[in-house]
Amino acid sequence: MIAALLLFLATYVLMLIFGKFRPYIALLSGFVFVISGMLPLGDVLASIDFNVILMIVGTMGLVALFTESRMPALLADLIMEKVSNVKWAAVSLALFAGIISAFVDNVATVLMVAPIALAICKKLETNPVPFIIAIAVSSNLQGAATLIGDTTAIMLGSALNMSFLEFFWYMGKPSIFFAVELGAVLSALILLFIFRKENKPLPIATQRTKVTALVPTCLLLLTLLSLILASFVPKKPDETNGILCCTFLLIGLVYTLIKKKDIKAVISPLKEIDFTTIGILLGLFLMIGGIEKQGVIEKAATLLGKVGGGNIFLLYTVIVWVSVVLSAFIDNIPYVATMIPVIAGLCAQNGIDPTPLFFGLLSGATLGGNCTPIGASANITGIGILRKEGYTVKNKDFFKIGIPFTIAAIIPAYIYIWAIYGVK
Repeated sequence: MIAALLLFLATYVLMLIFGKFRPYIALLSGFVFVISGMLPLGDVLASIDFNVILMIVGTMGLVALFTESRMPALLADLIMEKVSNVKWAAVSLALFAGIISAFVDNVATVLMVAPIALAICKKLETNPVPFIIAIAVSSNLQGAATLIGDTTAIMLGSALNMSFLEFFWYMGKPSIFFAVELGAVLSALILLFIFRKENKPLPIATQRTKVTALVPTCLLLLTLLSLILASFVPKKPDETNGILCCTFLLIGLVYTLIKKKDIKAVISPLKEIDFTTIGILLGLFLMIGGIEKQGVIEKAATLLGKVGGGNIFLLYTVIVWVSVVLSAFIDNIPYVATMIPVIAGLCAQNGIDPTPLFFGLLSGATLGGNCTPIGASANITGIGILRKEGYTVKNKDFFKIGIPFTIAAIIPAYIYIWAIYGVK
């Protein structure tokens, strides 16, 4: 147990220090767990959540095709036609990014929407920094709203065996989607206050963006519809959602190849799949399988139970706010991957309903990343876009938006989750 714990902790520290090499560190550590016997060879496949891996591959590939079709840019143009000034443009773009991010990877969302904000700011000679930050934090918020909104949501949905619809209605009650949307409403008011002085009228666009293909949009919508329909299928294979996502990606790739008659057109969207995240997850699945076999998870669950002292509300509160703080500085994917089995073990030991603790984990870990510039991949992506445009993002610039936005979003979600699933 001690050797497994030390290896796990050392891996975590190395991933924090050497961010560029995280997938290699995670995979190497997972390999050590296997060859050392801490994770028996026969348990390797059972330790890997293939549904999560397949869903990530499928959705990211489809998003790449969706982005290439220029449909997101057209949607943004349509929104811009309906707003009167820069303030409402900034808030509308942030809300638009949030809506997309409920179904599309957060980083991809920022890449889709940020260019529209930059174009508007250039025409008006307005500083784009707060606009891009607002888009990034909004995309992070909505990542927890649906089963496919973010990697952490996919992981939690798999752990609880939740269907797409159960993110909206779970155990006969309104689910985590509504907790996220409550936070979205309050955080939108915060954005309106932050941009209250941006009252310049918007320039009139000469023409709308032309969409190059409708098929990617149709495939993305069909994927969502299929995930919803699959929710009603009893006793389906664990990998059903992942297989559906990859099937529609394959259809999209075949269509692209036939249309463009160029193999590079197929390779391009595949390159947009985040294999770094997939590598990290594979390594983490092996590591977590190893520490679970060595009894570390069970011991951690026992310790967490002692911290709560048998008080479920105290446990819930600790999980939510510790998740917020930790996710402000570390990647929420390995954190959530580690905490899921710990919470599951704690609830199994004490006969506790895991739902409020799991939902608290997801909301806290998702929103905590909005507190700092390095807390989420979407934030890093947005800052990178600004850097390429010649803008420097100071910590105070980010904190001015990220911290009040996070507080406004997490408090309603914290109260809602406990009121719906915690109070008996």
